[in-house]
Amino acid sequence: MKIKSIFKRCELKYVISEDMAEKLLGVVKKNALPDEYGETVINNIYYDTDTFRLVRNSIEKPTVYKEKLRLRCYGTPTDDSPAFIELKRKYDSVVYKRRLKLPYGEAVKALETGRLPDTQIGREIEYFLSFYEKLSPKMVITYSRQAFFDGEFRITFDRDIKYRKTDLDLCHGSYGDSVTDMVVMELKSERAIPFWMLEQLRKYKIYKTAFSKYGTAYKGEMENGKLF
Repeated sequence: MKIKSIFKRCELKYVISEDMAEKLLGVVKKNALPDEYGETVINNIYYDTDTFRLVRNSIEKPTVYKEKLRLRCYGTPTDDSPAFIELKRKYDSVVYKRRLKLPYGEAVKALETGRLPDTQIGREIEYFLSFYEKLSPKMVITYSRQAFFDGEFRITFDRDIKYRKTDLDLCHGSYGDSVTDMVVMELKSERAIPFWMLEQLRKYKIYKTAFSKYGTAYKGEMENGKLF
């Protein structure tokens, strides 16, 4: 399964128990294939303004438009490891994402200086950086992911979701405080969700919910009086 650089798709999230995730995995493995990364640890750095404008807009109600900028690596990187700068915009449940691949060290420097490769995606990310001004690393979010696909349909299960707000270098590993002990399941499709998956949602009465890993970690910090 090749990872796209530009795409539009519907994304639905479900927060489920570990027991429910195991039940669904049994069905998923019969109907879908592991994707390119299969089972892996995903490490992200989320960028935001000094006032956390992006995450605050994401969690404030009501809001139908959200946007985020993050740097993603699969596993613990070195400076030469592949990394992905992702500009993600969401309107209702439809996601529009731009993804730029660079070595991790180069990606960090590009986001720090605001100078991206002279490509369509690079120019879009540059504009985003200049529009918000002074975006900087604010939080690392890390989790273990199992990912599968059936044609254009993709399903992921994220566990052991952790965050940290210091030591914002992905080369330093996947550690931090827990965001939730639940499993976050995401259904992603450019068209319709397959019937076999819909059957499982109906069978177990699983309903979609709004959930942001970055947003949940941010809210937890603020509610506990741990000001940034």
